[in-house]
Amino acid sequence: MFFAKTASSQEWKAVAAAIKTLVEEATFEVSSEGLVFRAMDPSHIALVDLNWPNTSFEKFECDKPTKFTIRVEDFVKLIARTDNKDSVEIASSEDDALTLRLMNGYKREFKVHLIETTPGTAPLPKLDLDVKLSMSKSVFEKVLGDISVVADQVMISSLKEGVSFSGKSDVGAATIQLDKGGADVLDLQVKAEAKASYNIDYLLGISKAVGSASDIVVVEYSSKKPARLEFKLNEQGARIYYFLAPRIAEN
Repeated sequence: MFFAKTASSQEWKAVAAAIKTLVEEATFEVSSEGLVFRAMDPSHIALVDLNWPNTSFEKFECDKPTKFTIRVEDFVKLIARTDNKDSVEIASSEDDALTLRLMNGYKREFKVHLIETTPGTAPLPKLDLDVKLSMSKSVFEKVLGDISVVADQVMISSLKEGVSFSGKSDVGAATIQLDKGGADVLDLQVKAEAKASYNIDYLLGISKAVGSASDIVVVEYSSKKPARLEFKLNEQGARIYYFLAPRIAEN
């Protein structure tokens, strides 16, 4: 049995939306240390890794490690009924269901039936990446949106003095240069110059899914390696990590 309470629904909305971008069923693992989730999309292009430690909750209890699996669409519908100021209580029950209580003066209680848990967890890639870029999520989405006008892939190229985003197709080409130390680059660490191409729809999809729960995205990558994106859900350690395979044939 477990019980988890958050002061707002913002984190749950981000988690539900992020998971929805990849899978239709989600298996969460719960222990005394917190809640985790990891899954890869059917095409094996992207992976979401959620780490939500017990200290990130207003209240958290778990008497023994457990797993529960839900249909993501059902869970998204329930979480969508919340206002950001609603406190959210989620608890397991003995009738193979998950109980959600939403409270902000107006109290509601829902039960969603669990489904059979799928064995196994997607392995986490072991990566030593050369570039670490921190920027506001709004700028990141604006850059990707600009590139998407002419291409469905974005090439990220980093030098020690800055980073560029580019794309090209039969329609045309676009390039956006962001300088280290400029207003749009919060931090840039380059161990080695690198460039790699990634699918824009996947990048934009996860960034927009996280929504207002996180203002900053940390992008790590190397040439011809998967990219790792980090979204901070709160100051107490809750994180969503997103891994995206590179395009095999680069521009």
